Amino acid sequence: MLNNRHLTLVINPIAGTLTKDGVSEWVPRKLEAMGYSVETRLTAGPGDATRIAAEAAARGDYGVLACGGDGTINEVARALIGTHTALGILPAGSGNGLARHIGIPIDVERSLAVIEADNVAACDYGTVNGHPFFCTFGVGFDAAVSRRFAQKGRRGFTTYIQSAIDEFIKYRSDTYQIICNDQVITDRAFMVAVCNASQYGNNAFVAPAASIRDGMLDVTIVHDSNVFSHMISGIELFAGSLGYSSSVKIIRTPRLTIKRSQAGPAHLDGESVDMPAELHINCEHKQLRIFITRGKPRFRPVLTPMAMTFNDWAIALQRPFRKNK
Repeated sequence: MLNNRHLTLVINPIAGTLTKDGVSEWVPRKLEAMGYSVETRLTAGPGDATRIAAEAAARGDYGVLACGGDGTINEVARALIGTHTALGILPAGSGNGLARHIGIPIDVERSLAVIEADNVAACDYGTVNGHPFFCTFGVGFDAAVSRRFAQKGRRGFTTYIQSAIDEFIKYRSDTYQIICNDQVITDRAFMVAVCNASQYGNNAFVAPAASIRDGMLDVTIVHDSNVFSHMISGIELFAGSLGYSSSVKIIRTPRLTIKRSQAGPAHLDGESVDMPAELHINCEHKQLRIFITRGKPRFRPVLTPMAMTFNDWAIALQRPFRKNK
């Protein structure tokens, strides 16, 4: 039986670049003031968040709140698939792609308002050869950048941009065969991103029209081109206008197969992984319950990314002057 007022708070103390000192004390207090009972657990290594979340779902917790980055959210979410226990996101990572897509404030304290509102919806996720992803999966340039970023040993947006620049200098495109919607597309592509949600994180919109509740995946194919075209695509990525130029094609489909020349790097929600040459990808419709915001505004290219970036700056400027008690 589901316990409608019990939450498990999972904190990854090393996620992202912001300190989480005191979070394990003041967050439960605020949640208890909302009428919830809370058990707090800190992770110590890979797989801990999945194990903790699975235990919470097995005993019927109402929700598991993941305080960390996209990797932590992926670990918690995979344990909650097909259960009645809801995923709550308290964003404390460096990218926070799924949180941004849902419209959750990129601030742990402000994000608690979403849990208080208690608007839980059945949402989609994707699988690649049986491995789940909740935001984005990719092969090509973005996968190569994720691998380089993981090797840096430092987190944060600046490190990611440096990784992208370093990789861009030497990267060579590959040829992909994409099978979906009763058609076969063969393309020499700079990258192929399969998106459940609209962005990687940090307001980089790789699939601006993507929805996590429509039963579809948005497949963004950036064709092999010249340096100038790729630079324009980079600008479009942050302007939320990717897909309007001839160098980018976006396909919507519930399932697809990607065949590449050989096994190699890929990424699941930004985490670097090695995967086979043949990739079978599916959208799993409404199999994960998530605390989401109500009345998310309609996405508008340029205007929405600008507003979100401005809001991020405002939160960052206010953070040093706030004291959580």
